[in-house]
Amino acid sequence: MDFAVLPAAGLAGLVGLLIGSFLNVVIYRLPKMMERQWAAEITAYQAENENTPSKIEEPSPAEAPFNLMVPRSACPACGHQVAWYENIPVVSYLFLRGKCSGCATRISARYPLVELLTGALFFFCVHRWGPTPTGLAWCGFSAVLIALAFIDWDTTLLPDDLTLPLLWAGVLAAALQWIQVPLFSSVMGAVAGYLSLWLVYWGFKLATGKEGMGYGDFKLFAALGAWFGWEALVPIILMSSVIGAIVGIGLKVFSSLREGGYIPFGPFLVGAGLTAMIASPKVMMDTVLRTFGL
Repeated sequence: MDFAVLPAAGLAGLVGLLIGSFLNVVIYRLPKMMERQWAAEITAYQAENENTPSKIEEPSPAEAPFNLMVPRSACPACGHQVAWYENIPVVSYLFLRGKCSGCATRISARYPLVELLTGALFFFCVHRWGPTPTGLAWCGFSAVLIALAFIDWDTTLLPDDLTLPLLWAGVLAAALQWIQVPLFSSVMGAVAGYLSLWLVYWGFKLATGKEGMGYGDFKLFAALGAWFGWEALVPIILMSSVIGAIVGIGLKVFSSLREGGYIPFGPFLVGAGLTAMIASPKVMMDTVLRTFGL
């Protein structure tokens, strides 16, 4: 262990806890913001096609500003606004014993878990690569993947607002040599990542008439290709399939599958991406091969 970098890694871990608290907001609000945008676009389209003159009206309470900054966080059960001292990562959850101070409604344990996971990954990135552009780049990579995993698990959505910046950030990091991936390999990884799942999607749809995955999965896989290079795509897709199979079997055994039996694929791509960051794609490939006795 490199003790010289421990102070910087510890600071990164604390920053990660704060970022994790913000990610909880992103995970909850970004899908709702998308739904509001879609509803507004549908309303505008209907008004345009019905030739009805548009009116400028004061926003109703339901149309009040809603974004990542406003309104202030509040308990969904009683409306109690969360005070600053009730929003300290992990500490506030423990102090409140996992309950709202206003109505004692239980707060999901996922909030501190997201904060702890983000803090741990930030600590790992800075401890491994130091307080360098490389370390900070992988911190950002980790944060976006965490948000994508939980959003997809909750809503089966992988927002373009996250997947596309992640893709371009990977290409930029390769161009600036912040990550050890040649620019050509990064670009080809993005292209091959997208096209490979696109082909699988259409092959499955033509064969069965059903959609096996969404376009967000293509973009996420393309982003992982940009960060790790085209050579890592096979290990990543194999590892994500292994993780998905394990989780799927577990959910089936405990009768926890959702209605329709579907499981979003994004969280498993995220799990494989984080595994590749921590262990390296080569180690990951060896692990997958040993799992199947090859």
